[in-house]
Amino acid sequence: MSGPVRARALADRIAPHLTLLYPADHAEVTARLVALAERYAARLAGRTVDPPTHRTACLITYGDGIRRRGEAPLHTLAVFLREQVGDVLSDLHLLPMFPWTSDDGFAVVDHRAVNPALGTWDDVAELAADRAVMFDFVANHTSAHSPWFLGWLAGDPAYDGFYVERDPDFDASHVVRPRTTPLFHPYLRPDGTKRWAWTTFGDDQVDVDVRRPGTFEELTDVLLGYLDRGASAVRLDAIGFLWKESGTTCLHLPQTHAAIKVWRALVEHVAPGARLLTETNVPHAENISYFGEGHDEAHLVYQFALPPLVLHSFVAGSTARLSAWADGVGPVSDTATWFNFLASHDGIGMRATEGILDDAEREALVERTRSHGGEISWAGRPDGSRSVYELNLSYLDALCTVEEAHDPAVLAAKALAAHSILFVFLGVPAVYHHSLVGSPPDLEGMVESRINRRINRAVLDADRLAAELVDDPRRRAVFEGMRHLLDVRRRHEAFSPFGTQRVELLDDRVFAVRRGEGTDDELLCVTNVSGEELTLPVRGLDVLTGERVDPLVLRPWGYAWVRQEA
Repeated sequence: MSGPVRARALADRIAPHLTLLYPADHAEVTARLVALAERYAARLAGRTVDPPTHRTACLITYGDGIRRRGEAPLHTLAVFLREQVGDVLSDLHLLPMFPWTSDDGFAVVDHRAVNPALGTWDDVAELAADRAVMFDFVANHTSAHSPWFLGWLAGDPAYDGFYVERDPDFDASHVVRPRTTPLFHPYLRPDGTKRWAWTTFGDDQVDVDVRRPGTFEELTDVLLGYLDRGASAVRLDAIGFLWKESGTTCLHLPQTHAAIKVWRALVEHVAPGARLLTETNVPHAENISYFGEGHDEAHLVYQFALPPLVLHSFVAGSTARLSAWADGVGPVSDTATWFNFLASHDGIGMRATEGILDDAEREALVERTRSHGGEISWAGRPDGSRSVYELNLSYLDALCTVEEAHDPAVLAAKALAAHSILFVFLGVPAVYHHSLVGSPPDLEGMVESRINRRINRAVLDADRLAAELVDDPRRRAVFEGMRHLLDVRRRHEAFSPFGTQRVELLDDRVFAVRRGEGTDDELLCVTNVSGEELTLPVRGLDVLTGERVDPLVLRPWGYAWVRQEA
């Protein structure tokens, strides 16, 4: 297809969405965005990104999650991945690596620069040379110290309309909040007067206003610039809050979905195969709306219900809730699938359990968290009340009672059993680096910083970590077990992220899912979430151990991936 024909096809694809966003200016905005995409496409001519396969698995980490004195942290990370992890993790999700002022990176000062405390764009390129790298795009807001925001405060015409100013005619009474802080904050202008701006996440994270075409175009240039810098995927942080409309919840609005559809079309035009991941920590039905029709919006959607439901299974000793929910999760399309995880840089999100777990079951998870000294983060409701937003604790410790967490063998068994569920679930699996290396919670860091999420964000010394992966029973057992599971997973096409899965009910204490059904590589994957030994009428070859089972005997918190015999 010739360049002009491709450009016209792109214009035809994005024009309907831009008509919804900017009815008075849609033709001009369409023309400018097509021209922008064409410039980037020319720079990246011939670049394509391979789609995810059964060999795809992602590591989630901060750029300075592992440090060594005298080295750029991004380089230290590259060395750790090459020397310790190898090719069992094909992808890397780098959490915000840009200059920032708060929220551990999510109050971005400059979207186009690498934080010099982490390294340079050359260090990012070193990482991208070995594996696919996903950049984080904090599109909903900037730091209150961003040049964009400071320009807006000063009245610079270049930033006119860049942020959402408080308007007495705007009905914000139904706005859904992930925080209990005020929705608007005042900011001092150079002339001594004040301007009030919309702050979904707090006073240092000021929401941009994409209702102005110029703001959307600037953000689009940032997004496409990430592809130019080597990104194979881009995560859209907090994207559900992007569009503001009076009298609505300002969450999941049609205009937000339209904006993502425009971005998907532009990304596919510039770097075919590159992927967009939406981050919307909301109830399951709302979350999956970001797939659109399966081929026109997000390529990947976080599976937010999975972490709390797996945790509930281990706390309750029953997979009834998990199995019932998972029975409704299936393939999306041949270009879109799930992004599965258990732990991340944030806490264990609870909003996805709404309508799945009852109040008593949710309270049991709260109590488990508090028993370890963890904290609970709250979200505000429009009526002024609050609800549990997330649990702040190391995921591995949350799986255990306090006594179990002090037994490295039990903790490792539970950690690996939980990740067995993660690794067999339909979609692309992602592992947080602290889970990969068996880290305990950083209670001291949380208390000192007064930031609940710091409990799961400790910075590790590279040399000490290398020694502990050999000498520390907890770290060694978890790390070696994780690497084995990932290594076996990538050898089996049954785990295609675009394949099928069927939940089977063998025992309430077991999560069982059949992958690759009808193929030569069909596997029945079973995990025991209880402390009891179980015997199941399953016969065949356990590909994890290479041993034949007849029947299958699962030790407490045991798991098996079985190629069955008749």
